[in-house]
Order: sequence, then C-alpha cells, then structure tokens
Amino acid sequence: MEFREVLRRRRMVRHFTDDAVDDETIERILAAALRAPSAGYSQGYSLVVLRDGADRARFWASQGPTEGGGWEPAVREAIQRAPVIVVALASKDAYLDRYARADKGWSDRDEARWPVPYWHVDTGFLCLLMLLASVDEGLGALLFGLIPADIPAFRREFGVPDAWDPVGCVAIGHEDPTAPRRDLRARRRPAEEIIHRDRW
Repeated sequence: MEFREVLRRRRMVRHFTDDAVDDETIERILAAALRAPSAGYSQGYSLVVLRDGADRARFWASQGPTEGGGWEPAVREAIQRAPVIVVALASKDAYLDRYARADKGWSDRDEARWPVPYWHVDTGFLCLLMLLASVDEGLGALLFGLIPADIPAFRREFGVPDAWDPVGCVAIGHEDPTAPRRDLRARRRPAEEIIHRDRW
C-alpha cells in the first residue's frame, strides 16, 4: 500500500472481530515499531505482546470492571475482541543513563535537563508505527491508555518492573465491518488553525 494511502486510512478502530491475526503479520508490525527513533539512540522502550486469550483476559481483568478507559460497556466489549494487545512501556532511566555518558557531554542524570520526557515521546513514536503498520497489513488498530489506578494491577499481573512506565496500549485485529463508523471529518481542525508559517 502506498504511504499516502496508509495515512489516509489510519484511524482509531474500536470494534473488532475475534478473528485471529497470523504470527507473520504480527512480527512485521512489531518489526516496524522497532524502527522508531529515540533520543541519543537510547531505545528506552519495551513491548509486552499479549496474544493468548487467557493473557488478554488477565489484562482486561487488571483494568477494573467498569472503568474501561471511559468507554461505554458495549465499546469496551468490542475492543476486548481484538486478538492482539501490545502494551508499550518507557524507561526514563535508560535516557538519563545514556545522556550521563561522556559522548553526550553531561556528567549527571539530572531530569531537569529534559524540556519534555522524551522517553514518553519516543514510545509514542513506536505506537504510531504500530498503528501505521497495522493499516498497511489491512488491519485495524486502536491506541488507548491505562487508567493510573489500574497500573499497579497490570504491573503485578505481568511482572513489569517499576522502572518501566506504560505509555499506551495498541489493540490490533480485524475491524468489525458491521459496526457503525464515526465520520469525524467535520471535527477535523483546518490546517490554517494548526500550521503557523513564519511566525505564530
């Protein structure tokens, strides 16, 4: 698929079938994700890939019975049918350690040197590449976050160390063709409101 077509088709899919996604396809999507840039080539990101039905059930159980990221119950149920969940994690320590090395010119790990948490930014890039690669594979995908109160349960259930923060989850699968599709074109901000040329 042409890149422009991938961009045109990219959207958040919230209704999945429970049809399986083959291993080779998932590996291509994960390989695409690993092409994400990272500050100083720190690569302070990791992925927890949940494909087994029992593991996905454990994931959703760790996310509380009713919260569901603000989704209505029917939408949460539709998302839970996705056969793949990938949780993207970021390590602040990887970045602070990398930039304390001699070739970066800093001699300490002072977090105040960072104008924004690039460990989260770079992990966001990784998620975006999974979204785009999913479209290229003819699949749907959804980026969603974990409710902060549910993160400790997720860590316990999947053995995630405290040094790794969940940044986002990507649900991947076949879009349910019978589900209603929202047309958000009328809500898209015009380019003139977003792009400031030469000055604000």
